Amino acid sequence: MSFGFDPHGALRARASAAHAVEILLGPLVAVFCLVVSVHLQGQSFDRQYFALSLITFILLFPGVLRLSEHRWRMMLKATMAWLTFCASLWIFGYSTGFAEYFPVRVILHWQVSTLVVLLVAHEAARRVMQRVLAKQRAKAVIVGANDTGLTLGRELQFSRYSGIELLGFFDDRGQGRNSSIGCHAPILGRIPDLAEFVRKEHVDEIYLALPMASQPRVLSLLEDLRDTTASIHFVPDIFVTDLIQGRVDHVVGMPLVSVCDTPFYGLRGIIKRTEDVVLAVLILLLISPLLIAVAIGVRLSSPGPIVFKQRRYGLDGKEVLIYKFRSMSVTEDGATVFTAASKSDARITRFGAFIRKTSLDELPQFINVLQGRMSIVGPRPHAVAMNESYRKQISGYMVRHKVRPGITGWAQVNGYRGGDDLAHMIKRVQYDLDYLRNWSLLLDIKIILRTIRLVAKDSSAY
Repeated sequence: MSFGFDPHGALRARASAAHAVEILLGPLVAVFCLVVSVHLQGQSFDRQYFALSLITFILLFPGVLRLSEHRWRMMLKATMAWLTFCASLWIFGYSTGFAEYFPVRVILHWQVSTLVVLLVAHEAARRVMQRVLAKQRAKAVIVGANDTGLTLGRELQFSRYSGIELLGFFDDRGQGRNSSIGCHAPILGRIPDLAEFVRKEHVDEIYLALPMASQPRVLSLLEDLRDTTASIHFVPDIFVTDLIQGRVDHVVGMPLVSVCDTPFYGLRGIIKRTEDVVLAVLILLLISPLLIAVAIGVRLSSPGPIVFKQRRYGLDGKEVLIYKFRSMSVTEDGATVFTAASKSDARITRFGAFIRKTSLDELPQFINVLQGRMSIVGPRPHAVAMNESYRKQISGYMVRHKVRPGITGWAQVNGYRGGDDLAHMIKRVQYDLDYLRNWSLLLDIKIILRTIRLVAKDSSAY
């Protein structure tokens, strides 16, 4: 939220340009290199290449590289992200037959050249943006040397791309408060001294990091600053809570700050749902013979249904029914009482032990994905009775239901699969919330690839 004038629109434009470079550089470089590779290899850029360029841009947008990252960290991150994308593309291409439409020499030329050009382009962008932003830096002060103000101050000092020079703090609580978390800007004075300092030093930006309870104090300060041309920004102390997809938004024209929200809104939601539907259809087509074989095995192993339904919490905490191949002699739905399976559980049939070990019992859940009840990647669903127990013991437990439950998830590929003790569940929830904070299409692909690698040797499945 801003008050007053903004005499440094050009500076803001430069900072916005740095952000635009970060999110667009990778996708644009990949598409550009594809166009060049096609022409260098004597091919015409027809429909299949246009489709490939569109898929590439969608999967890579927004870019994950940051200009402020260390050079070698950026190079490693770019290399791993691009190799993961390329491996996923090859797997998808050969499993669907899509690869037959493209000469191998063109694809290899494109994938190798893209990595080289991406690294060079990012380093060039880093140097150019540093020079552009160094030409004009806005003078800034922070009002309030509290945790919020100190965090902002540290980030401003460490960022080479903010275009802001932090002069120091104004605070009524004395000196020495700003060294504890790595921010070493000085205390310039008490808050009543701010207006005079701003006029004298021609300060461009003022960040108010005062507590929300200080409204009369803030209003008085804004009145004093009406005689300046500085841009004034309110930095709410929302960082005392754990932000899940925190962002600034508007509702019916009113500004608001989202503290906890789903990552799948707008275009992101469309991308996620498209990913689920496309992959679920392809996977079901590929594994249809396996589904039939497992169904026969379940039928012959013990009396009872082949597929049974379990009650689980889905999107927004609403109950859904999910499908699994039956691996036990009983079919608990987990609605009121749920007894987790153990390695020596007498309820598990011999064939059931095999399909649980190999996760084949989960395969019918791809049908749940098509129904919209589940996602391929997301927090694993727990039994309703288990949810009701842990939601009272683990802070933020129900936040994991801001997205559809998944067949596999970030917690599972990091070793937190199976087990229902409290310490294990706390770590699982932490990974689930981390997934919500940092979701991207590349992260989903990474989780899927790690799941494929781990599923055959995961000793924690039973």
